[in-house]
Amino acid sequence: MADASSRGPSRSGLALLVIVIGVLITAVDTTIVVLALPEIQRSLHIGLSSVIWVIIGYLLVITLLATQLGRLGDMFGRVRMYELGFFIFVVGSLLCALAWNEASIIGFRLLQGVGGALVAANSGAVIADTFSPERRGKAYGYNAVGWNIGAVLGVLLGGLIVTYFSWRWIFWINVPIGLVALVIALRVLRDHGEREKRRLDYLGTITLGLGLFGILWGLTKLTSESLNAAIVGFVVAGLILLVAFAVIERHQEEPMLDLAIFKVPTMSPTLLAALFQGLASFSVLYLLLMYLQGVRGYTPLHASLLLLPGYVVGGVVGPFGGRLADRFGSVWPATLGLILQMVALVVYAQLGTGSAIWILSGAYVIGAIGSGGFYPANNAAVMKAAPAGSFGIASGMLRTFANIGMVFSFAAAIVVASGTISKNQAFAIFVGTSKLGPRLGTLFTAGIHNAFYLSVGLMAIAAVCSATNLKHYVGKKAPTSPNFPPKTVTPSD
Repeated sequence: MADASSRGPSRSGLALLVIVIGVLITAVDTTIVVLALPEIQRSLHIGLSSVIWVIIGYLLVITLLATQLGRLGDMFGRVRMYELGFFIFVVGSLLCALAWNEASIIGFRLLQGVGGALVAANSGAVIADTFSPERRGKAYGYNAVGWNIGAVLGVLLGGLIVTYFSWRWIFWINVPIGLVALVIALRVLRDHGEREKRRLDYLGTITLGLGLFGILWGLTKLTSESLNAAIVGFVVAGLILLVAFAVIERHQEEPMLDLAIFKVPTMSPTLLAALFQGLASFSVLYLLLMYLQGVRGYTPLHASLLLLPGYVVGGVVGPFGGRLADRFGSVWPATLGLILQMVALVVYAQLGTGSAIWILSGAYVIGAIGSGGFYPANNAAVMKAAPAGSFGIASGMLRTFANIGMVFSFAAAIVVASGTISKNQAFAIFVGTSKLGPRLGTLFTAGIHNAFYLSVGLMAIAAVCSATNLKHYVGKKAPTSPNFPPKTVTPSD
């Protein structure tokens, strides 16, 4: 199969541009919405304990559907599913901009999440189909640039829109970008991967979804209420459902999370590194915004500008991280990237109510350099280890593990950070509806420190997982395994 470069640099560049735009607009929506939460809450009269689901609901849908929609890409064409994701995302954004109450904004965000899941689950597989193995790391590096640019735009546009315009514009801006990208995608992207017969795991998806929902519901309630029987009940029910999910997956012909993929050398530590990195890192932006706005009293726009250098540097570093992975193997840039992120987290844990702001901005640059090394290298490791007929499953598995980490990072960090002041005050700060005085600011900063130390420990676990792959990368490329997928899936000749 020829890669995109053999069909001309122009088409190859346009194909990569479309993929990067898809990652960009989904990244925008992971950062921009948090800055608009106060306005959404006030405009639509949403309760504080419900508005958090505008973010968590979006992430939860992407988490649940990542493997299933990647599987649809294997069945019906990854490009076709990727383009369908663009369309659904645009429609979901349009409807979010028109939302009129709590149920509508959360429901339309769930629809938007379906589109984001289609884009996220198939983007890595489209790159794997489009570029040859020795060029994929570079392509994933540009994908990381798209993520960082999207995060930059999300933070900057979020600050500008919240300050000067209606919150509805955070969704309106996705519509023209998504439509332009969809038109380009229809013209330049072509399916080149072999079609595979897959089965969707409905029972596994439902039990995993309900299990994660139960735990997340309990955790989010814990941010605004004291521990009670209802919260315990939700968490316990969620855990029971997750156990049921594990049992169901062992007996499914084609499970949602195919444990057989862990037989592929390097796959287990690479996926676990993505999980723990997500657990450690996704909450960082929100914790820093809580610190800058709630403790230090900065406006959303000013706070976003302080984080801008990190996103810019991270965008520049991404392609170099991908090239290093192509040249020396994925383990070195991935592991070093995780260590740099740990350094940044340690610095955050030292911030006080009067710390020099340049320290925070500098640490954010260090963390962004680490992210720029980790993401393209880790993505390349997963796709290099996956057999050619299973790029969709591997890409979906990677997104599922990373997204589970992201969802729980968000909830766990808020619970830990809110442990030093009253739940209602902490949650009001989180959604931007309140600021703290000096005394409470000092107490809440201590809570944020605890959350950052939790992240340091989780990032250390991710680094250890990544480093265990060293034995596979000493003077050779990451191995692949012909034994996956087992029996039920056979790549076409």
